[in-house]
Amino acid sequence: MYTELLANLALLVLAGFVGFTVISKVPNTLHTPLMSGTNAIHGIVVLGALVVLGKVEDPSIAMQVILFVAVVFGTLNVVGGFVVTDRMLGMFKSKSPARGKGGDA
Repeated sequence: MYTELLANLALLVLAGFVGFTVISKVPNTLHTPLMSGTNAIHGIVVLGALVVLGKVEDPSIAMQVILFVAVVFGTLNVVGGFVVTDRMLGMFKSKSPARGKGGDA
């Protein structure tokens, strides 16, 4: 039991270290496409959390709370990421010409 927990904690720490190392090397020009792809992955994570929440038989209150918080935070992360990505991509859209100016009579 404790060996499985220790292995999972070691995997979590290693994944965090590798993730930080990889993301810190990304140039600024690739940030928006990377963030869009990451939002899609987080959507899959939220779907997986919902599946786990539905499959657990007789979950304890603590497990229900943890799964609910994971789903809520994951959903907020996905929605917030898409909002930020949309705003960043909106900066590259061309501005429409101003009306009322010019030589039209």
